[in-house]
Amino acid sequence: MNFSYPKAEKLKSRTAINLLFSEGKSVSKYPLRLVYRKADVEYDKNSKMGVSVSKKYFKKAVDRNYFKRVLRETYRLNKHLLMDNLPEPYVFMFFYQTKDRLSYEEINTKTVQLFEKFLLEINHQNKK
Repeated sequence: MNFSYPKAEKLKSRTAINLLFSEGKSVSKYPLRLVYRKADVEYDKNSKMGVSVSKKYFKKAVDRNYFKRVLRETYRLNKHLLMDNLPEPYVFMFFYQTKDRLSYEEINTKTVQLFEKFLLEINHQNKK
C-alpha cells in the first residue's frame, strides 16, 4: 500500500478547479466537505486532490496552514479507501468548514466517514 501524496495527485489546474466548482457535486460530513467530479481522462490519468480552509473561520495563515496540513495528512493515510474502490479517476476538493478546532483524531475519523459516504454516493450513481 502506497501512503504517498505525490505531485501528480495534487490539484493545481485552474481550469480543473473552475470546472469542479461549476459542474461538481458534493458530499458532507460535518465539518468536512468533499466536492468531486469525474476527471477528464485525456488530461488526468489519476485522481487529483486539493484542500482548502476558509479565511472566514481562520484569520491567521498559520491556523489555515495547520488545518490544510492535517487535511492532506488524513487524505494521504486514507486515500486507499478511495483509490481501491473508484472505477475511474476523479478530481476532488477537500474543505474544512468550521471555526471549531478539532483534534487530528477527530478529523481523521470524519475523513474516513466522508470517504465512505462518497463511495456510497458514487455506487448509487453508477447503478442508475
